Amino acid sequence: MSLKDKTALITGAGQGIGRACAEVFGERGARLILLDKNRRTLPHVARDLKAKGVDVVFRIIDLTRTRPLVKMVEELLADHRIDILVNNAGFDRPGITAKIDKTDYNAVLSIHLGVPFLLSKLLLPQMRANGWGRIVNVSSIYGLMGAKGEVAYAAAKAGVLGLTKTLAREGGRNGVTINAVVPGMIRTPPIMRMPDKYREPIIVESMLGRIGEPEEVARVVAFLASNDASYITGTEIKVSGGWGV
Repeated sequence: MSLKDKTALITGAGQGIGRACAEVFGERGARLILLDKNRRTLPHVARDLKAKGVDVVFRIIDLTRTRPLVKMVEELLADHRIDILVNNAGFDRPGITAKIDKTDYNAVLSIHLGVPFLLSKLLLPQMRANGWGRIVNVSSIYGLMGAKGEVAYAAAKAGVLGLTKTLAREGGRNGVTINAVVPGMIRTPPIMRMPDKYREPIIVESMLGRIGEPEEVARVVAFLASNDASYITGTEIKVSGGWGV
């Protein structure tokens, strides 16, 4: 699954699944454009990858600020042919419907659904013109099964699946595939901050009986971004250890 001579833009690359995607893509020969708002982690990720010989560009940016994001992408497109987009960035604002603040609800939808829409809107035309492209959206098992206390997150991640299928219809005849991965309980900083009383029952319920590693998701993302997945589009792949099946 070589990604040699391909350029991948990965959001939320400062930690967790995004960082793992950067590492796996780098190992497979891709040039990387890494985006994150975390000034503490992203430079270290880029430095470590460069030390391994990976061609890396990184930008510190709040992806929910539309004008700066559009300007930055236009500048990147002037210098790079972006072949692969991995929409991974996100955060959570837990809450039930009756109590969640509307501002928090909208913020979660913005980062998980609004940003992937905007980046796809900006990059898809170039991919279609080039006759090749890959967009991989990171959804969540909660987008399929819902979750009490996660009304914003579950709604946004369900929306990601609808966005994926719709974009796939737009890009398919031009050699662009658009798919989603659906992670379950993965060893990321937010999950590891979760109290054991919430985390452990999910691990027990999964068929594999363990938490997943970010690299296990990243390898599926890399597969979908490669030529090995050339006849796969408009679908989602669960990476959940059997949880939610």
